[in-house]
Amino acid sequence: MMRIAVGGFQHETNTFAPSKAPYAAFEQADSWPALQKGPKLLTAFKGMNVPIAGFIDAAEAKEHELLPLVWCSATPSAHVTEEAYERIVEMLLDALGYAGEIDAVYLDLHGAMVTEHLEDGEGELLKRIRAAVGPKVPVVVSLDLHANVTADMVAYSDALIAYRTYPHVDMAETGARAAAHLDAIFAGLPRQAKAMRKIDFLIPLTAQCTLVEPSAGIYRDVAALEGAVLGNGRVSTVSFAGGFAPADIKDCSPTVIAYADTEAAAAEAANRVAREVNDAESRFREKLWSAHDAVAYGIANAGASGPIVLADTQDNPGAGGNGDTIGILRELIAQDAQRSALGVLFDPESAKQAAAAGEGARVRLKLGAKTGGANEEPVEEEFDVVRVTDGEFLATGPFYGGSRMSLGTTARLRKGGVEIVVASRKAQCADQEMLKHTGIEPAKLGILVVKSSVHFRADFGPLAREVLVVASPGPNIADLAKLPYRHLRKGVRVMPLGPAYAG
Repeated sequence: MMRIAVGGFQHETNTFAPSKAPYAAFEQADSWPALQKGPKLLTAFKGMNVPIAGFIDAAEAKEHELLPLVWCSATPSAHVTEEAYERIVEMLLDALGYAGEIDAVYLDLHGAMVTEHLEDGEGELLKRIRAAVGPKVPVVVSLDLHANVTADMVAYSDALIAYRTYPHVDMAETGARAAAHLDAIFAGLPRQAKAMRKIDFLIPLTAQCTLVEPSAGIYRDVAALEGAVLGNGRVSTVSFAGGFAPADIKDCSPTVIAYADTEAAAAEAANRVAREVNDAESRFREKLWSAHDAVAYGIANAGASGPIVLADTQDNPGAGGNGDTIGILRELIAQDAQRSALGVLFDPESAKQAAAAGEGARVRLKLGAKTGGANEEPVEEEFDVVRVTDGEFLATGPFYGGSRMSLGTTARLRKGGVEIVVASRKAQCADQEMLKHTGIEPAKLGILVVKSSVHFRADFGPLAREVLVVASPGPNIADLAKLPYRHLRKGVRVMPLGPAYAG
């Protein structure tokens, strides 16, 4: 039995986004639980698809003693404020100090956190954790598939273990893999050699989906390398992090990390994956639709069952968007799209006004475009208030499944044949219950607009007749060549087969 300190600090930072993440953003519940500390941390995630849930379940099955630190997350946004970062890290380190003698540390991190004062939030955190526990205590970390992995993150941990699916349906499974790696260490696994390979081109989020090629094949090969014997060494774990491209930092890029008994085996494993990724560069590109053309296509091709799904990727709250741009909504109304719906629009002011008017009322609203995420004006129209909810419901899909979601006051509005789910808290539309709890049945729609890049595919994909990726205004720019980068390392291509960053 081991004494394992357990915690997490999750944030995916889009440095081009309009809003930063203060401490309050980590305190509140949204798509995931609110900040957790003390004994409640060990029970707050039961049944959820989050890494720490999988780790806790696996560790408790082995009867390890778990010592709770702090866990928190905030919706992706611009930089984490210095005050929030330092406050949370201090809480983590204080709890680690109170834990006493420990055998290991597990941390549930994202891997793409940028703060007001640090490019590498996780690397600095791991450096401080390592200083606190010393060189011999194993520190194992689960990472998001979109991590921008740095040399410090590798140096100050014993293993970085990233998701292998996007949509991230294996988050809890990844936590369990981290627990298994710790078990292997305490069963006699020698200290592992490490190899890291940075890829020299950025990959847009929508092109990283593991349900399609080339990512599907790459991740199959990554998994197959685990346990392989290469030369005179056995590989223990390999990860390919596709990177989070809307982060203007030196280390922004996809990364391969491999661990093995020998340096040669780790290097060979990392080289194999890096070669495969580089060979697939031309295949990491896809068609982007304009809002006008996507809506017109959806109207012309909508069927009796199953919607054509329009992914509003550039306003994805899961990538730093605020979820309130209205480019596609304006087209739905202008083109009189029937049997159509959009979710989830972030507009607390309009949700409050609709709730005050009440179900069955007609109310004039200035809808969306409140936060400055794009150069737009709100949609000013009269809307019918169909349903008002408290935004509390249990998610049931493969991505958010098991999470008690908290969207705040939520309204289902209607304008002609267009329905809009308007919430008081930001959340990526990746679970059918986000619509169903207001009475909308996604399977019966002709067109469904989701403010999401890829995660929606886990729950909406099986319903969709077709999926179109739409480049409507928003801060999560799909064509990375349009982003005003200033801090990338020289030579990185800002799109697959695109121009190299010259500094």
